[in-house]
Amino acid sequence: MKPLVTRRAALLSGLAATVGLATPNILRAEGASRRNASSFTVQNWQDHFDDLGVATIVCDTASRALHFWSGDGSDYRVYPTSVPISEDLTKRGYTKIVRKKVGPDWTPTASMMERYPEYHYMPPGPDNPLGTHAMYFDWPAYLIHGTHDTRKIGRKSSDGCIGLYNEKIEELFGLCPVGTQVRLI
Repeated sequence: MKPLVTRRAALLSGLAATVGLATPNILRAEGASRRNASSFTVQNWQDHFDDLGVATIVCDTASRALHFWSGDGSDYRVYPTSVPISEDLTKRGYTKIVRKKVGPDWTPTASMMERYPEYHYMPPGPDNPLGTHAMYFDWPAYLIHGTHDTRKIGRKSSDGCIGLYNEKIEELFGLCPVGTQVRLI
C-alpha cells in the first residue's frame, strides 16, 4: 500500500510553509528599518553634505560601517569597520583627509600612555596597530587606518580611529584623494 503523503511531498510542503510564514516578517522588517542584511544602516550622502566634493566618506559608528562615494557619484562602497571603544573616545562631526601614508608608523598619544604605560613607538610593519595604510584627518590623532588584527573589525575596539581590514584600507586609500570630505556620525 502506498503512503498517502510521500516524504518528498512532506518536505516540500514544510519548506513552502516556512517560506510562506517568513515572508511577511521579512517584508515588515524591510519597511520598518533602513538596515540591510549585514546590519549596516543605509546612508545617503545628501543627508550629510551639499555636494560630493572630490569624494565623500560617512563613518557610521553605530552600525560600524564606512560609506564611500566618488566625486562624480559613480562609485559607492561600504566597508565594515572597527570604531572607538567608548563614547568619550568617539569624536563626531565634519572633517577631511589632509594626508595619506603607506606604511605608517605609530606613536601612542599622551592619553594612551596614561592608560597603557607599556605602549611605545612602532615603526611600519606587521605589529604596527595602524596596519598598512593610513589617512589622516584635520583633527589631531584621528584617522582611518588598516589593522593586522582582523578580530577588531565590526567591534568597538579603537582609541578613536576608524579601522578597516588591510586589504580594504588599501582599496579605499587608492580611491580617496587628499581633500575627501568626511563625516563621523
